[in-house]
This record gives sequence, structure tokens and C-alpha cells, in this order.
Amino acid sequence: MSWLARLEVDAEIARVEGIRDSYDWHKRLWECFPAAPDAARDFLTRIDTLEGAFHLWILSKRKPVRPQWCHTDGFALKEIASSFLSHRYYAFDLRANPVKTIVQRGSNGETLLRHNGKRQCGKRVPLVKPEELQAWLVQKGKIRCRDQATGLEVPGGFRIVEEKPLEISPMVESHFRKKGQSGYHGGVQFRGILEVTDREAFTATYKAGVGSAKGFGFGMLLLAPVKL
Repeated sequence: MSWLARLEVDAEIARVEGIRDSYDWHKRLWECFPAAPDAARDFLTRIDTLEGAFHLWILSKRKPVRPQWCHTDGFALKEIASSFLSHRYYAFDLRANPVKTIVQRGSNGETLLRHNGKRQCGKRVPLVKPEELQAWLVQKGKIRCRDQATGLEVPGGFRIVEEKPLEISPMVESHFRKKGQSGYHGGVQFRGILEVTDREAFTATYKAGVGSAKGFGFGMLLLAPVKL
């Protein structure tokens, strides 16, 4: 069972509530799940900034509730039927954080290692070129991620239908402050048509999201079934 919630919040209300950036939304959207404040984050979000308002989406296994700072008329909730993910083709809208990891190297080009002998974590940098962004999304359809426990590749379960237009927006920086430190994520919006190639894997991808920075409003697939 999954739930999809849509929240429309006036920009003035967000200002009064002290919600200034994606990290503030990251914290405040927890209020939609008051029954389990200490649970692991198991829901996806999307934050669309409109003129004078915010349009928010939540996809969750748990049933979200309307927070006090969201007006009654601005909250809509529906249960996602199991049949919704049974179609072959979908129009999709995805706001993602496409990045690549650069291996950390020393002055002589050597790979930098940690004290335990393992390679230092690479530096993540955003992708900006259209051809890199398209290749990134195509690859996510084939391989969503790598299982940290087993090291095995986790399939994405879909392919981009190349015969149909794929819209890729320019990267937009989403700045935030967390514990006194500033940072940003590069957000890119993809719109196109996808074909499900592995039903089980695609269902898992839909629920888990695509790419990184999911806690900051990225990675959630908005879908509409289509016939080709």
C-alpha cells in the first residue's frame, strides 16, 4: 500500500513558519507523520516553487496527515491502487539530483586512502551537459543503485522511450543551510515517456526514488499511464 499526498502552501505562510530552503522542508514534512517521529525516513518528497506558493508532493507507505501549517483546502490525499503500476508505458516528470563521483587523488595522482585502507569517499559534482544528463537517466533505468551489503547491482526496471521527446531542463541550484553550514543540490527536471522492462524492479524504483538527495525533495517519479 502506498499513499500520495499533495500540499499547496502559500509562500507567506512558509515565511511565517520559518521555512526558507529545502532543508527546512526536509524537517517540516516529518510533521505529516506524527505517530512515528523517530522512524527511519521511508517517504519521498518533491518541492515545486511556484509564484507566491509551494506545491509539495509526498509518496509514502505510511498514511500522511495534514500538518497545521497547511490549509485544509491545500491538502489532498489518495491511496495508490496496486493496478496503477501494472501499465507498460508512463509519461513521467522527475526532478532529480544527477551527480557523478570524482575519485580523490593526491598530488602525484595516487588514489587517497582512509586509515583503514579503503578508498576515500569521492567528491560528488553535478552533471550539467544535456548528453551527460540523458546518459545518467538511461543508466538509472538499467541500474538504480548498488546494494551496499552485497555489492550487487539493483536494476531500475525501465527504459526511456527514445522515439518520444525527452525534455531536460537546465540545472538549477537549490541552496540550503544545515547546522550552520551552507550547501546546495543541483536540480534537473526530466519529462518524457518510459517503458517498464521489469515490473518488480520498477515498482521498487518508484517507491525508492531515483538518484541522490531524496530527503531534500529529489528523486520522486510523477507518473501518468499512456498508450503508445
